[in-house]
Amino acid sequence: MHEGNDLPEGRGVWVRKRRKGIYILPNLFTLAALFGGFYAIVMAVNNRFELAAAGVFCAMVLDSLDGRVARMTNTQSAFGEQMDSLSDMVSFGAAPGLIAYMWALQGLGRWGWIASFVYCACAALRLARFNVNTGVVDKRYFQGLPSPAAAALVAGFIWLMTDAGVRPGEDGRLSWDSITWIMFAFTLYAGLTMVTNVPFYSFKDLQMKKSVPFAAIVLIALGIAVINIHPPIVLFGVFVLYGLSGYVVYAVRKSRGQQTSVISTSTDEPDERGLHQ
Repeated sequence: MHEGNDLPEGRGVWVRKRRKGIYILPNLFTLAALFGGFYAIVMAVNNRFELAAAGVFCAMVLDSLDGRVARMTNTQSAFGEQMDSLSDMVSFGAAPGLIAYMWALQGLGRWGWIASFVYCACAALRLARFNVNTGVVDKRYFQGLPSPAAAALVAGFIWLMTDAGVRPGEDGRLSWDSITWIMFAFTLYAGLTMVTNVPFYSFKDLQMKKSVPFAAIVLIALGIAVINIHPPIVLFGVFVLYGLSGYVVYAVRKSRGQQTSVISTSTDEPDERGLHQ
């Protein structure tokens, strides 16, 4: 007798088929990032917006690690890639849009949920385009603002305001109506910038396994110290600068007559090329 998943090989020899599995280590980081996005949504529902923003930032850190861990341990897989995209959609698409709506945008009525939906839809489109164009995009740049950075713009502004004691419905130095429209602008800017062709530096050409000058370690230590001065202000400022950097690169390339598209090779689908001019 032999089990149903055995295959004959030669005369009288039966070989059990090897069952396909998934790699645990990188997918644990992906699941942890997904939990960060889910936690952010739960905290927003409970009106704990500072914790909701922190959940998004924790998801960002974990999302940056899963791919590196997979490459370092040689455990890349198609399953992991799909899992990462689905996790990103929750943590950097649905969660920031919902947090922004519940914190301020619901006061704008239909304009508020439209802005939240535009952000969420653009995150989905950006992730889908990234998956399709993986093989043809210059690895040094992202095509459009990456979704974690877009989420950092939205969640970072909320974190900054809540840290400063700004509460929904309360007027301080700025009226709550002004803050609501600023949130509206950040949400639309982050969402629409994700689906542009503007190049954003990806930092993927930095090799972690190579030796670096001693001064580089000193600069990293200084960077950590600066962040700890006031994390909400420093981190939000860093992501605002990054969110503008792509347009600066685009303008410089345009002024010099250089190619502004990050598509490095042609695709097999002729209709795709027209999207990247």
